[in-house]
Amino acid sequence: MAISKHRITIVGCGPGGLDYMTPAAQSAITQADVLVGANRLLESFPENPAKRIPVGANVDAALDEMESLRGQKLTVLVTGDPGLCSLAKPVVARFGRTACRIIPGISSIQTAFARAGTDWLDARIINAHGGNPMVSPATLAGIPKLAVLAGHPKCRRWLNEVASTLGSRYRIVVCENLTLPDERVRTISPATLKTFKMPSRCVILWIDKKEQS
Repeated sequence: MAISKHRITIVGCGPGGLDYMTPAAQSAITQADVLVGANRLLESFPENPAKRIPVGANVDAALDEMESLRGQKLTVLVTGDPGLCSLAKPVVARFGRTACRIIPGISSIQTAFARAGTDWLDARIINAHGGNPMVSPATLAGIPKLAVLAGHPKCRRWLNEVASTLGSRYRIVVCENLTLPDERVRTISPATLKTFKMPSRCVILWIDKKEQS
């Protein structure tokens, strides 16, 4: 159902650190009557007086509450960039594209490749936040670069299968808690990948060593 009277701004809040938010994003948040998003993001702006709509597992309930707030400026906060695995998709589906303005943000994928010191123009991006993705590791053989949004314990077996398939030809870069005080970026071996403790905010890159030779 499209609601033309709504002004909904979907804001990419960056990979975590507030200094990685764009001025456009900060301006939209300042001007909002209502902030919508995960509690972690809402808590990042304690001095903002806007009404809060927390989004948990029941996304439809949050969308229903948004729908009841006609005429108010709603700003939806999403982690990273709205185009990558975010709340933007169900918001646009519910309210329509003409009712939504999207402000892009810096994604954890961008940040991870920056930390690795390489471009990501030819990278394959896979979402494993919810567990094992429906992608056969065999189909990834020979790709120049791979970025996996990881962090779910159930994806560990799939990650190990990917490591086995791609083999020693690739450098494995694990990026944890990017832009946060406890950020950690390291190159690991496939054997280490099998046992390392994976945080919820984790991007794992496979980079063909020929790409940086």
